[in-house]
Amino acid sequence: MSADHHHEHSRCGCCGSIDRRDFMASVGLAALAVPSLTGMVSAGEADPPPPGAKPCVLAAFLHPKVERYWMGWPGASYDIAARQADYKKTMVEAAKKLDVVLQVEDEPVEDMAGVDRLLARCQQSPPDGVILTVMGLHPNYWPHAEKFLDGRGELPTVVFAPMGVAFTGHLQKTRTATKCFVASTQDFDWLATGVRMLRTIWDMKTTRLCIINGNQTSDEQLNVIGTTLHRIPLNRWTDELAQQEITPEVQQLADEFAETAQKIVEPKPQDVLNAAKAYFVGKKIMADEKCHGISLNCLGLIGSRKIPCPPCMAWLKLNDEGSVGCCECDWKAAISLRLCALLTGRPGFMQDPVPNTVNGTFMGAHCSSPSKLRGFDQPAEPVILRNHSESTLGVSPQVLWPLGEPATIMSFQDPGKIILGTGKVVANIDTPPSGGCRTSVELEMDSVADPRDCKGFHQPFILGKLDRLFKAYCQLAGIEVVPIA
Repeated sequence: MSADHHHEHSRCGCCGSIDRRDFMASVGLAALAVPSLTGMVSAGEADPPPPGAKPCVLAAFLHPKVERYWMGWPGASYDIAARQADYKKTMVEAAKKLDVVLQVEDEPVEDMAGVDRLLARCQQSPPDGVILTVMGLHPNYWPHAEKFLDGRGELPTVVFAPMGVAFTGHLQKTRTATKCFVASTQDFDWLATGVRMLRTIWDMKTTRLCIINGNQTSDEQLNVIGTTLHRIPLNRWTDELAQQEITPEVQQLADEFAETAQKIVEPKPQDVLNAAKAYFVGKKIMADEKCHGISLNCLGLIGSRKIPCPPCMAWLKLNDEGSVGCCECDWKAAISLRLCALLTGRPGFMQDPVPNTVNGTFMGAHCSSPSKLRGFDQPAEPVILRNHSESTLGVSPQVLWPLGEPATIMSFQDPGKIILGTGKVVANIDTPPSGGCRTSVELEMDSVADPRDCKGFHQPFILGKLDRLFKAYCQLAGIEVVPIA
C-alpha cells in the first residue's frame, strides 16, 4: 500500500504541539473560579507537547479492485478511480489549509484481510484520527467498516458515505458507535469538515488555558477533552500591567479601537489607551506561559480598584483574532469558547442569561462581545465604545448583533457534556435605559416553550445555525449532547 506520508517510529511524530509563535496566534482560552477536581483527571506540571508537532489523520477507501460496477449501487456510471481522486483531493486541500498531516492509503481495502492490516497499522503507529470512505454497496462494504470500528478502540473515526453506497438499514449499526460520525451525504466537500473535526479534537486535547487567580501555580487536565488548565497567581496580571508602557503598538491599537468604533460614548482617550495596554499584557502572558488563551478574576480586580480598566476590549480583540478571552474565571465558558473558535471558525459571546417571560424570548448580556461574528476573516459588526456598566470604569464594547439572523447556543456542562440550542436574533438592548451589561442581545428560541427552562449560565451565543456541526463533532469526540431546554 502506498501513502502520502511515512513514519519510522511507533507513534505518529507529527501529532503534538505548537511553538511560542503559534501560541500567540492560535485559538484558545480558559477560566476557572476556584481550584476544583470536578472533571479533572490529573494534577501537577503538564508540559505542552513538543514544538512543531501536528495531528495525523489516516485516510482509507473501502471498495473492490475493479474498474467499474455492474448493476446495483453506486452503479456502472460511478467512476471509482475518479471519485476516489475527488475525495482525496478534498482531504489533501483541507489538510494543507488546517496544517494536518494526512496519510492516504491509495490501495483500497477490498477484503476483511485488508481491514485486519489497516487495524494493525493503526495499532503499530496510531494516528490521531481516521477517515474511512465507503465506496461500495453492491458488493456491500459496510461489514468492513463495522469490523474496523469494532476493532479500533477509542480512535476517533469518520466514516464518509457518499450518495449511492447506503440505504437506511446500512446506517443503523454505526449510529451508536462511540467516537464515530457517519457522514452520509452527496456533498464531497464535507470531507473538509471531517478533517476539521479531527483537527479540533487534537487541538482541544493539546490546549493550555491560562487561569489568573489566587496565589498558586498548578496544572490540571480535564477528562474527555484533555484540555489543560494552567493556573498562575492573580498578581501576575497587575505586575505585568504596571510594567506595560505606552509603546507605538499600544498607541496604534488604541487608535484602531477609536477609529473603527461607530461612536464613543463615555470613555476618554486614556481609557482607550488602558484598554489597549491590557491586550498586550494578555498576549505577553499567553506567550510566556505557552498557553492558547487567558482569563483572570477581572471582577475582583475591578471591584477592588486594583486596575484602571477591565480587559473587555482586550477580550474582544483576542476573540476576533481566533483566540479566546473569557471573563470571570469560568472554565466551562472558556472551553466552550475554545470549541466555538476551533470548530466553527467564528467566536462565541459569553453572556449572563435572562429569560424574557413577556416575549417568551431569551436575553443575554455581558461586558465583552466579539465583533467578527460571521467569522475571523469576515468584516466586524458595529461597535460602540462604552464604559464598564457595573463600575463606570474603562472601556466596554457594545456590539450590535445583526437582527433576523439565526444563532446557536452551546455550552459545556462538564468536559463530557454540552447543552445545545438554536434561535434567531430579534433585538439589541440599550443600557440605559435597561440595566445589565453593555452588549445585550435578545433571541427568539427554537422549540423552547418557556425561556426559564433554558439550562446553564454564561452559555456562548454564536451567530449562525450550527447545531448539526456541534452534534456531529460531539459524536466523533465522545461528548454527550443535551437540549438546552
